[in-house]
Amino acid sequence: MFPQYKETKLFEVSQHLVDVAMGRLPADLVIRNASLVNVHTAEIIPNTDVAVACGRIALVGKAEHTIGENTVVIDAEGSYLAPGFLDAHIHVESSMVTVTGFAQAVVPYGTTGIFMDPHEIANVLGVEGIRLMHEEGRKVPLRVFTTVPSCVPAAPGMEDAGAKLGPEDIKEVLTWDGVVGLGEMMNYPGVLANDKNVQAIIKETLAANKVVTGHFAMSATDHHLQAYLAAGITSCHESVTKEDTLAKLRSGMYAMLREGSAWHDIKETIRAITEEKIDTSFCLLCSDDTHPETILSRGHLNHVVRRAIEEGLNPIRAIQMVTINTARYFRCDADLGSIAPGKYADLLLISDLTRVVVDKVIIAGAVVAEKGKMLTSASVPQYPDFARQSLRLAKPLQAEDFHITASENNGTVKVRVMQIEEAQVTTQEQIRTVPIKDGLIYADPSTDLAKAAVFDRHHENGTYALGFVTGFGFTHGAVASTVAHDSHNLLIVGTNDADMALAGNTLVEQGGGMVAVADGKVLALVPLPVAGLMSDRPVEVVATAVAKLAEAWKELGCSLLSPFMTMAMLSLPVIPSIRLTNRGLVDVNTFSITNLIVEE
Repeated sequence: MFPQYKETKLFEVSQHLVDVAMGRLPADLVIRNASLVNVHTAEIIPNTDVAVACGRIALVGKAEHTIGENTVVIDAEGSYLAPGFLDAHIHVESSMVTVTGFAQAVVPYGTTGIFMDPHEIANVLGVEGIRLMHEEGRKVPLRVFTTVPSCVPAAPGMEDAGAKLGPEDIKEVLTWDGVVGLGEMMNYPGVLANDKNVQAIIKETLAANKVVTGHFAMSATDHHLQAYLAAGITSCHESVTKEDTLAKLRSGMYAMLREGSAWHDIKETIRAITEEKIDTSFCLLCSDDTHPETILSRGHLNHVVRRAIEEGLNPIRAIQMVTINTARYFRCDADLGSIAPGKYADLLLISDLTRVVVDKVIIAGAVVAEKGKMLTSASVPQYPDFARQSLRLAKPLQAEDFHITASENNGTVKVRVMQIEEAQVTTQEQIRTVPIKDGLIYADPSTDLAKAAVFDRHHENGTYALGFVTGFGFTHGAVASTVAHDSHNLLIVGTNDADMALAGNTLVEQGGGMVAVADGKVLALVPLPVAGLMSDRPVEVVATAVAKLAEAWKELGCSLLSPFMTMAMLSLPVIPSIRLTNRGLVDVNTFSITNLIVEE
């Protein structure tokens, strides 16, 4: 059943908890004979009982005196009892399902709370998009906290999003119950330059006494990090090296160590702890972006914790980094993050601590999942029409829209090319000399040179830009996606203009999603009609469609790991070094539009 005490406040039930602890009233639930993972002291305490009433913990210790005639008793039989896992930074939209579908997918793996940044839907639908996901989060058996997106659009002047959020919008959303801070401040150039609007957004958050989460993708070893911290930003999930992780931790910044579908950072970042033996109080774990097939095949936060343990981290320290440390950072530790009297009874029974095998999940004192399966059903979320009609192009696409012209009819020309690398969020700029044929520059599959295009899908203004990318390995066909960080315009990559037009038009007809085409035929399609980002179908259904799309990508010549996420980042103009938006080719290092053709 849905946890009826999910949002019960402590003051509402504190006297009842006292009576239960004293044995004057019976507990609703008692867990007996557990090996308690005590995240306060980083130790395991055997033969421990926990008594629960009104969705909160009344007693930790010996609870026989709290058992009444109707008390549900669970014998842990020595299994480990840990606090529910909390994801410090996540974009639910990257799972390609709604909050409802996401909860149904991740709760069985031990995730009982998330701190989501609905940045993606905000770029499409603005404040109303945030409200839709935030309110949906109050209706699912998962604790959903929201950080209000800070950069909508992510790079003003470099791209066009579907909405703009200013300081007044941020101020309003910060007043909503369950909004705990500001989402990742990815406009670090604006922070360092003391941009008036950026600083106003940060100030509104600080004035509300809430945390400002960060996104610092530069080297963390010089004064830029210090200036970024001085602005009031206190965490970052963008570390990819041991050195950057250490620099942030030594500066008093919370380091969120990330392991998602495409970004496998823990292998390197965890070395800051395992090799330097530093205190882990300021270390958190997060998933950031996790695709449906990853959740079904690997799990969610249990996988992130397991990866940290596999790289040499003590299991109890790993669990601290996904429970009490996270709760403390977001100032929710009065209710969450540990097993202690007064806290919410969000508990996990784990049979294998090293492999993080979660057998039972309890939220607010109710057993909601067991042996990897949800025990509660979910209704299909009802999103309004405006959320399902988010693709608005000026006209249907034609092959001619993808022609890249040169000033000469024949000869050669130098062009800037985005070079992607597997499982890396950054790109490199590559200068290539390419042939001109009849005044046009073509993709060249023989040298792994594909075309890229980004069309504004929000305003029907017809703006778009073309470029080149290498690294996908496409031999033929085209792919398209409306999941294109961060403005989520229509992004198309392909080897020929006709297939690129077909891919784009197919997604417009579907209301958004991802598609692969070849030789005038659709090979695979993932419909994502909610803001062009999410499906309202169960994660298993979406995962099946994504698996078919992955096979189609392979058929087109691409063998990358998580290629969809790598492609989606091509239009993100806040991570070095070169990106493509509907405004043009962006040099992220100088934060300016640059020419596709290199002037001699």
